[in-house]
Amino acid sequence: MIIMVIIFLFLIGSAVVLQTNSCLEKQISLLPPVNFTVIVTGLSKVLLQWKPNPNQYPKINGIKYKVRINTPNEDDYETQKTQSRSVSVLHQGFSASVQTILHCDSSFFQSSWVSAELPAHPGAPGTSVTNLTCVTNILRDDVSLRCTWFVGKNAPEDTQYFLFYRFDVYTEECQEYRKDSWNRNIACWFPKTAIDRQGRGQLAVHVNGSSKQITIKPLDQLFDLHAIDQVNPPVNVTAKLEGNRLFIQWEKPVSNFPRQCFDYEVNIYNIRGDYSKIQKIQGNSFNLVIDPTCKHSLKIRATVHFSCRKNGLWSEWSQPIYVGEDKPTQLTEWLLSVLMATACFLLLTLFFICRIKPGPVKQKSKS
Repeated sequence: MIIMVIIFLFLIGSAVVLQTNSCLEKQISLLPPVNFTVIVTGLSKVLLQWKPNPNQYPKINGIKYKVRINTPNEDDYETQKTQSRSVSVLHQGFSASVQTILHCDSSFFQSSWVSAELPAHPGAPGTSVTNLTCVTNILRDDVSLRCTWFVGKNAPEDTQYFLFYRFDVYTEECQEYRKDSWNRNIACWFPKTAIDRQGRGQLAVHVNGSSKQITIKPLDQLFDLHAIDQVNPPVNVTAKLEGNRLFIQWEKPVSNFPRQCFDYEVNIYNIRGDYSKIQKIQGNSFNLVIDPTCKHSLKIRATVHFSCRKNGLWSEWSQPIYVGEDKPTQLTEWLLSVLMATACFLLLTLFFICRIKPGPVKQKSKS
């Protein structure tokens, strides 16, 4: 048995040596793949397929393929498979190429390229939506999605836009729109979606349109979910003033992320002085010294820490709560006393002047 294993390993080693020697001894001619196609399989999603060249001779083990995305965004990578999936915006068209490659010891061989493409979507220039922005948020137990956009500068008054989103394999069309004065859709609201609750992955959004006058050009856009996910504000914010020290506590936002995954900003606003102080905090409590004779408002917002996910949006501020009282200071009291005393003195002076002022002198009549 041991002898058979030794013989088997020897044969494998000999085959490797022979293949290496063949790479070094002669130039290998590689033929490009055949039947290369690009097929749209979903919103901003394509499937690239090809087959090995049947005329390749001699047959060579270890062949790979290099895929190059030409438009809209350049990218290239290697694969041993005869198909590849790509996520990309498609409204401006899509172009890709593939070639056969072989890494053989220190030598590298490659075939010529073959290419395939998808044409740009039809439509009149300046009719697609612009400034498309989207934000996700956890509403109760569901992830909501809100998108807004501007009407294309060349879009006719009868233009109507329609929005679709895709996350993973799930695609949905918007049913709740907000309209402008021309009754054109300019915003969309999904109260419940299939989007990941922790804001991971990519979101594909597609907006097309219709008009009786011209063809409306569609728009595709990809969003990294971590960049558009807006967490909820912190909850149960409480504040207690002990002397001149303010103690603040709160609970983490409604979220799937644990407590240690959040950073916070505390905004403390001195109402009388009309100035704010913003403090960055990790944790769920904070204390500082303030002037207790001034009324303060405080509010808190949150974001997910980079250790748990890539940086995203800050939440909205929590509802403000108020601490302290606007009490007059000693200087204020002194000024008020001086003003009152001055006013009283002026009134008394005016009163006495009026009392001692002589009346008009009467002239005696001549008889």
